[in-house]
Amino acid sequence: MDRRSFVKGTLVAVPGAVVLQSAPAWAQSPGYGSDIDILNYALVAEYFLSEFYRRGKVQMSGKGARYIQSIGDDEDGHIAAITQTIQNLGGSPVQAPGLDYGKALTSQSTFLEFALRFENLFARAYLGAAPAIQNKEILQAAAGIYGVEERHAAIVAQLLGREPEGGVYVGAVNEPTDKATVLKAIEPYLKGAKAATSGAAVTL
Repeated sequence: MDRRSFVKGTLVAVPGAVVLQSAPAWAQSPGYGSDIDILNYALVAEYFLSEFYRRGKVQMSGKGARYIQSIGDDEDGHIAAITQTIQNLGGSPVQAPGLDYGKALTSQSTFLEFALRFENLFARAYLGAAPAIQNKEILQAAAGIYGVEERHAAIVAQLLGREPEGGVYVGAVNEPTDKATVLKAIEPYLKGAKAATSGAAVTL
C-alpha cells in the first residue's frame, strides 16, 4: 500500500501514546457500524502493532532487526493513512490506548511469538470486516493492508524458523475473525482492563 495515500489521504505524524477517554462506537456495538467505525476499529489494531514493534525491536539484531524495523514502519504508515482517511470522511480518529504487553517483550522468542499471533489475528480481522465496508475504495485499500499484514506474519514465522506449511502458511484459504474475538484478544493488554469495551478511561 502507498503509505502516502489511502482514499486520497496524506501521510501525517503518528501520534505518541495518549489517552483513550471513552469507549468509541465501534467498540460498543456487536456489529461493525459505519465505514468510519470500521476504520477506527482498524486503527486500534494498527496502534497495537506499531507500539509493540517500537518497544520490542531491541530484542532483534542483524537481518531480523531490519525486517522488524520495516514491519514497524508499515504499521506507522497504516496509522497515518487510516487517520487521514477518517478525517477526510468527517470522522474523529480514536486515540491510541495505553498498552502493557507484559512478558511478550522479555525475549526474542516471546516477542516474535506474540508478533506472529497478532499479525495473523489482525489480518483475519480485516477479512472479517470486509463485507461490512460500504465504500469500494476503502474496501480496496483495506484489502491491500490485509495483504501486507499477511506478509508480515510470513516474515515473522520465517524468523521463528517455522515450517512452510502449517507455519509460515496456515492453509490454502484464510478464515475471517469477528470483532468480538479481536477485542477479547487485545483487552488483556490495555491499561485499565476492559477499557475499550466498558467506557472506562485508559491512562498511561
